[in-house]
Amino acid sequence: MSSAGTSDAARVSRRDDAVRAAVEQGLIAPDRPVVALLDVAGIRASAAALHAAFDAVTAPGTPVLHAFAVKATPLVPVLRLLREEGVGAEVASPGELALARAAGIPPGRTVLDSPAKTPAELREALALGVAVNADSPQELDRIDAAVRSAATASPLGIRVNPQVGGGSIEALSTATATSKFGVALRDEGARAWIVRAYADRPWLTRLHAHSGSQGMPLALMTRGVAETYALAEEINRHVGRHQVDTVDIGGGLPVDFTSDAVEPTFARYARLLAEAAPGLFHGRYGLVTEFGRSLLAKHGTVLARVEYTKSAGGRAVAVTHAGVQVATRTVYAPGSWPLRIAAYDAKGRPRTGPDVVQDVAGPACFAGDLLAEGRALPLLEQGDHVAALDTGAYYFAHHYAYNSLARPGVYGYAGDAAGVRFAVVREPQTLDEIVTESGGPHAGSLTGL
Repeated sequence: MSSAGTSDAARVSRRDDAVRAAVEQGLIAPDRPVVALLDVAGIRASAAALHAAFDAVTAPGTPVLHAFAVKATPLVPVLRLLREEGVGAEVASPGELALARAAGIPPGRTVLDSPAKTPAELREALALGVAVNADSPQELDRIDAAVRSAATASPLGIRVNPQVGGGSIEALSTATATSKFGVALRDEGARAWIVRAYADRPWLTRLHAHSGSQGMPLALMTRGVAETYALAEEINRHVGRHQVDTVDIGGGLPVDFTSDAVEPTFARYARLLAEAAPGLFHGRYGLVTEFGRSLLAKHGTVLARVEYTKSAGGRAVAVTHAGVQVATRTVYAPGSWPLRIAAYDAKGRPRTGPDVVQDVAGPACFAGDLLAEGRALPLLEQGDHVAALDTGAYYFAHHYAYNSLARPGVYGYAGDAAGVRFAVVREPQTLDEIVTESGGPHAGSLTGL
C-alpha cells in the first residue's frame, strides 16, 4: 500500500475508533442525538502536507504564508490549532477577523478579502496591519483616502479576476467572465487600469487572484495563477522596479467526496503551479495561499442517531437527526454536494450485512431533507448511527436554523494506547440560547407599538 493509502486507512481507523468512543462516552445519546467530530491528527497532517508541498517547489528563503480560509471552518479552537501548525488566516468579514484575533493569529499573518468591505472594516484592518486586497476600483479609492490620512503597516494589493472560466459548480466559480470578485482582467481597459494603479501607488506591493473552488479543474486553476504571475511581471516592468513583491494565489483546491482518498494533493497542485509559472517560485516573489476546504474537509464527521426506521413506496427510510441544519448544501443541491454515509450500529461499531437501497433522512419538516437518497447501505435499524463523512469544512460550523434545530456540539478527538480523548470545540446549543437568539428577551416589544 502506498504512503497515501496508509494515511487514508489510518484516518478511517481513527474515525471508527472515535465514533465508538463517542457512543461509549455519551457524547451522542438519546438526548444528544447529533454531534460533530474533528480529527486533530488529520488536521495536523494536512497542515504539514501543505507546508511540505510548497517548500518542495519554492527557492530556499522564499517567504510563504499559508492563510486558512476562515469561512471554511469558523471555529476558534480550529484556528488556534492551525496557528500552532504555522498557518495564518484569510478573513472575509469583521466576524472572521474577530475569530482569527481570538485564536491569537497575528495581524501580520492575516489577510482580508471581501467584495464588500466597509470603511470601518478597512480602517480596522489598516490600523492592525492586516494585509488587504482591494476588490474594486471604488474600494481602492477608499484605501487611497485611508493611506493618505494615516500610516499603515498593512501589505496592500488588488484582487484580479483572470476570467479563465468556471468549474462544474457555477455558484462557486470565481473566475468566470462575470464573477463578482476582483477586477475583471480581460474587460476592455482593465489591464491598463491595473498597471496604472500600481504605477501611481508605490505602496501597492501585492497582487491577488483566486481561481479555484470545488468543481474547478486544476488546469484552469493553474492557468489563473500563471496569468496573475504574468501580470505581476508586466507591472514590475512598467514601473521599472520590483514593486509587486508578493503574489497571493488564493486557494480552492477541490476535495474528492467520493472516497477516503485525499486527491488532488497539495503536492500535486504545487508541482503543476511550478510547471505553469516557474518564475513565481524562484524566490523573487513571496507567496500567499488561502486554502480552506482542502485542509479540513476530510477530518470532520457528523454523527447522528437513527431515531426511527420505516418503509415508503417499498424503500427503506432511516430518520436521523442530521439534515439540512448541518448539511445545507447537500440537502438543497445534492447533485453538486453528495456526501458519503457510513453506517454504525447502536454501539458505534461499523454495521455489517448486505447492502439495502434506502434513504437517510434528516429531522426537518420538508420532504427534501435528505442526507442521501436511494443509497446502498447495510440496513439501518432504530438506535443505529449514521456518519456523514468529509464534513470538516462548510458543514456543521455553518448552522442553518430551520425548525429552530439546535447547533450540535463539536468535539476534537485524538487517540493513543489509553483510548480516544475528546476536547470541546463548541458546546451544543441549548434551548434557552435558541429562545434568546429568537428575540425571547423582547417578547412583548411588538405588542406595545
